[in-house]
Amino acid sequence: MNTVPHPAVPLPPASGAWREGDPAGRRQWYVRDRPLPLEAGGELPSLRLAFETWGRLAPDRSNAVLVLHALTGDSHVTGPAGPGHPTPGWWDGLIGPGRALDTDRWFVVAPNVLGGCQGSTGPSSLRPDGRRWGGSFPFLTQRDQVAAEAGLADALGIDRWALVAGGSMGGMRALEWAVSHPDRAEALLLLACPAAAGAEQIAWAGIQVHAIRSDPHWRGGDYHDAGPGQGPHNGLGLARRLAHVTYRSEPELQARFGRAPQGTEDPWAGGRHQVASYLDHHAAKLVRRFDAGTYVVLTQAMNSHDAGRARGGTAAALRRITARTLVAGVDSDRLYPLAQQAELAAGIPTADRLRVIGSPHGHDGFLIETDQVAALVRELTG
Repeated sequence: MNTVPHPAVPLPPASGAWREGDPAGRRQWYVRDRPLPLEAGGELPSLRLAFETWGRLAPDRSNAVLVLHALTGDSHVTGPAGPGHPTPGWWDGLIGPGRALDTDRWFVVAPNVLGGCQGSTGPSSLRPDGRRWGGSFPFLTQRDQVAAEAGLADALGIDRWALVAGGSMGGMRALEWAVSHPDRAEALLLLACPAAAGAEQIAWAGIQVHAIRSDPHWRGGDYHDAGPGQGPHNGLGLARRLAHVTYRSEPELQARFGRAPQGTEDPWAGGRHQVASYLDHHAAKLVRRFDAGTYVVLTQAMNSHDAGRARGGTAAALRRITARTLVAGVDSDRLYPLAQQAELAAGIPTADRLRVIGSPHGHDGFLIETDQVAALVRELTG
């Protein structure tokens, strides 16, 4: 019997980072051509941030909203996949005409975080001497990233955001914005994030970083110019598999997959269960659109997160916030449990009760339960 062979799946590039010469898509760039001092010491000699905008800035600049992405997100918050944008918008149902962040009313700005890999300066970027940063990219904290974003706001002429919103890692930066620059945020939406990274979160993240650095193709972080298939894909894939389990809930995984095998595969003969195939799928997608060095840099920045550091502790830091604030967590979140959001809601003078997003999806509920998030946005901006 004649069979038609399946075309071979192309090997992934060494890094899934956006590079010069790739389609820009909707990206714009802010360039800082002077050094940025870093909290851990040293400096970045220069930097740029990729960002996207929707809507039109009002003449009095009063309608600007800052939306901050999570670990593997980017500036493409809304809109289809296409040239320059490998995935559709990660909060697509929230932004646009008639939506909670109505772009006929609001000017929405979403930067790719400093240290990122989708157009902003990070490990995959070129240094001033023309070589890639790679493993020599400096340690960043959330405060460094917010300092870079404050420069973007200055360049856009935005003295005060009508709203700063983010979830998970984006919520950490939103919190830092409100603490570091209390006069520059009128309203604040914090979703599924803590005042400081906890021991268990640092532990999970540390295992993920170890998986990447243990990959023989890591090469100390200097792998970006290797050939296809020669990047630390196994390590990054393992990190993604582990992270994704923490992003979802046990009841959801049980209800979706249970103990079922994947198709005709036999787990007793080297085959996979459905849940393992699901994790393989997410790992394979990430290695084609993300960068292992960025994953390490941003994970370490998340582990550094502590709003109270050098500010007299968490309680003192939270008292600095003047923005009208809503804090929400996901009832099934096992990565950033509700107790951490309860601490924020209790400690921020301008917050009221903790809001709870009901979802079976775990931590990812802040991305999936768009209607519930939209209601919170409308409450703050109504």
